[in-house]
Amino acid sequence: MGKINGCLKCLFIFFNVLFAILGCLLIYGAVKSTAYSHQLSAVGSPSLGWSWVFAIGVLGISCLGIYAGYSEKDLALKIFAGFMGVGMIIMLIFGIIVVVTRNKLKNSFDSASSEVAKPFMEDDGLRAMLDSLQQSAQCCGVVSASDWGDDIPRSCECTGGGYGSFGGFGQSGCKSKPQGARGPEKIFKQTCSDFIFLWFNLFFQIAMGLFFGFAVTALLGLLVSLLMIHQVKRHDSAGGASIAMKGY
Repeated sequence: MGKINGCLKCLFIFFNVLFAILGCLLIYGAVKSTAYSHQLSAVGSPSLGWSWVFAIGVLGISCLGIYAGYSEKDLALKIFAGFMGVGMIIMLIFGIIVVVTRNKLKNSFDSASSEVAKPFMEDDGLRAMLDSLQQSAQCCGVVSASDWGDDIPRSCECTGGGYGSFGGFGQSGCKSKPQGARGPEKIFKQTCSDFIFLWFNLFFQIAMGLFFGFAVTALLGLLVSLLMIHQVKRHDSAGGASIAMKGY
């Protein structure tokens, strides 16, 4: 018989296999998200380079857990437990960083700072995204129509009452374009900051859920691995006698 209770061992390996699959999916997601790395970092979001570290770490530690559970080696289990302890602390730190970054970004949008609009206006990809967003969300500019300078795009043109199609955005109607600016005479009064932050907030909420969820998972993994280490030591000290789960 093995050194570790059979049910505990199977459960331990099963969950590590699930997290190994999750690690592969995270790597795939990191590959797909690389194209948006520059746009996200331009508005103050954490670099997607950390997603590679996170994804590879999940896959690597899960593979270590599978090996440790299957081999029932004391050293492998101790290394896995160490990674779980360190991982729990890192996940908590990353979760706190995401919360702080989200709050800073929200304050920037709420204060209608021109610094928020600058990345959108300087980056061609973000500029095109804002241009396509304005007509559908019925808004104009990030924090004001002046973000476009003297050339207001046609997507800002307000032809009716200005009732937005996305969750109530753009309900403040129309207004005249800034003096001296070229473009449509009537533009949407509502800015796009609320709508843009809605999407960034969704990203931050997912990230917070992942980091704090993984912190709890790491804690459980640490406790289970410590129990398995205790079982291995007890088996070895008893001269190879099998351990019954009811003893714990």
